[in-house]
Amino acid sequence: MSPASTLGLLSDVEIGRLAREGMISPYTDKLIRKVEYTDLPVISYGVSSYGYDLRLSAKEFKVFRHVPGKVINPKQFDAANLEAVQLQQDAWGRYFILPHHSYGLGVALEHLRLPADVTALFIGKSTYARCGVIANLTPGEAGWCGHLTLEFSNSSGADVRLYAEEGIVQALFFRGVPCLTSYETRRGKYQGQPEQVVTAIT
Repeated sequence: MSPASTLGLLSDVEIGRLAREGMISPYTDKLIRKVEYTDLPVISYGVSSYGYDLRLSAKEFKVFRHVPGKVINPKQFDAANLEAVQLQQDAWGRYFILPHHSYGLGVALEHLRLPADVTALFIGKSTYARCGVIANLTPGEAGWCGHLTLEFSNSSGADVRLYAEEGIVQALFFRGVPCLTSYETRRGKYQGQPEQVVTAIT
C-alpha cells in the first residue's frame, strides 16, 4: 500500500490513480451525460465522486426463457435456458430490450483488474431502478480481473430498453488491509472473464 493510500471507500482521486495503473480499461476521467456535439442524453458513465459507472457492452445480452420440463440447475447450467437478444438502434442510441417480468444477463464493456487490497461492489443505477429494472448486487473480490457479467430483473409490467455503451451499474471500490488469499491467488472460477456472458460455473 502506498503512503497516499487510505482504507475505506475510494474517491475519484484514488480511482483515477488506480485506473491509470490498469484497474479500469478503458477509463473515462469524468461523468459523461450527453453525446458529444449533440444534446442527446446518455445514461451516465465514467468516474463520479466515490464510484465509477460501468457501461453495458453491445456485444451480447441474453434473457432466460421457459423450456418445458427443464429446471435450471446451478451445478449443471444448460445454455438452452438462455436466448440471445438482438441489438437495436434508433435516434436515442443502441439498446437491448429486457421483456417485462423477465431476467437477463449482459456484460460490462470495461475490463477490470482489482488490486490485491481492493474489493468492489456493483450496484444498480437509479435511472434504471425507477423504470423497474433491478441490478443484482454483485461483489468483485480483491485480485479479480475480467469483464463483469451483469444480472438484471425487470420487475415491471412493461418492456424496458437497456442502452448499450452507456452507464448500467455503479462500481464502489473499497480498500482494506491486504488479505491472505486474493481471488487471483486462489484461482477463482470467474477469473479472466471475456467480454461475453458467463453463466453459472461450479
